[in-house]
Order: sequence, then structure tokens, then C-alpha cells
Amino acid sequence: MKKRLLFLLIVPMFLFGQLKFLPSSNGEVVEHTYYSLSYLEEHEQAEWVHYKLNSTMLKGEIPRKKNYTIDRKVSTGSAKTSDYTNSGFDRGHLVPAADMKMDFTSVKEAAYMSNISPQKPKFNQAVWKKLEEHARDLAKKSELYITTGGVLSSANLKKIGKNNVSVPDQFYKIIYDVKNQKMFAYLMPNKKIESREKYVVTVDAIEALTGIDFYADLSDDLEDKLEASEEHLINQ
Repeated sequence: MKKRLLFLLIVPMFLFGQLKFLPSSNGEVVEHTYYSLSYLEEHEQAEWVHYKLNSTMLKGEIPRKKNYTIDRKVSTGSAKTSDYTNSGFDRGHLVPAADMKMDFTSVKEAAYMSNISPQKPKFNQAVWKKLEEHARDLAKKSELYITTGGVLSSANLKKIGKNNVSVPDQFYKIIYDVKNQKMFAYLMPNKKIESREKYVVTVDAIEALTGIDFYADLSDDLEDKLEASEEHLINQ
């Protein structure tokens, strides 16, 4: 018990890495303790979430909060859990709940509706979940910065719920491995797929699709090099 209490007291002192390498924003930037996001009211979800993940953070053991809650920091109001009821879509976490077990604050923040996007069950519970698990494996060895979101720039997106939550046709995940100076980028369709291998892309490709500038805080040479590469997470 003493060991866990010490962990909970120490962790918040050196976190706040969610403010480093923030992407550009087309919406309202909201800063939470363990992640930041850019909320687009017209889509009732975040265009990106951004956070740091490392081995110390993965030692947390606080159980997942099962009740989703409205994000009071979103000035226009976030979507509600009822928007997803009987829609055929999962309440898909952008920042995975399994990454946010450090303390009660992180668990609460992971359950905010601003961190949720409609995902097909056979996507959310399969290939997307496996990618999240691989990211955690990598974070045990090297500190990561992770940026995730649905592609909301597409025209005529399906809507669900009374708040007209947009359903992205694609989701992206960008993982920056600080220690090894590598970036992994994936762009996947929101449906059942057998493997993520053919969905490896460059960060440049995601930027062109979304209109978001990622990792602009890096030096121009390093940013250009990393964002033009196609690294694959499976063999890491």
C-alpha cells in the first residue's frame, strides 16, 4: 500500500508532457492533466488527442472508470454517452483507458466524452486495440509522444445521436519514439481489417489529409526527416 501511495504522489510531479509537441489546431484546445485535445464542435469530438507515455506511467493499477462523463472544460459542451446508444458504434477511446491507470485523475480524464469517437466494434476491438497494445510495449522501453484522432476533414460524414456526432471513415495514430528518434504513423479505415501492415503511412500524408501540422516544435531538419519516413511498429 505504501509503495502504491508513493507512486501516486510522485507521478504528477513530472508529468504534464501533454503540452510538449502539441499539433496545430482547428478547434478549441483543452488541456487536461494527462493529455491535451483539440475539440471540433461541428463534429462533437476531438480532431486530435496528444499525450506522453512511458514505463513509469504504465505501472499504474487504478481500475478503469466505466461511467463516461461530459467534459466540462469544453466550452460548447461535449457529446453525451446517449449519442452512441443503439448507434452500432463503440464509444472508442482516443487516449486508451489502459494508458491512463496512473491515478484517479487519469482514469477520470480517460472517460471524458471529449476523448471518445465512434468506432466500428470490429475495428475498435481488434486491429486498433492491437496497435494500442504494441504502443504500450514500446513505451516500456522508450518514452513516447502519441497523437491520435479520426479524420474529420472528409465530406458528408455519417452522424449519430441528438448532438450529431460525426463518424470518421478513418483513424490515425502517430507515435514519436524520443529515445530512438523514430516516428510510426498509421491511417486505418473504420471497419474490420485483417492487418495494419498495409496502413503504415508517413506523417506527411496524415498532415495533407487532415490539415494539421504535427511536431512543428522539432527542428526543421529532424521534422522533415521523421515525417517523411515509413517506420513499422511490429518489429520494434
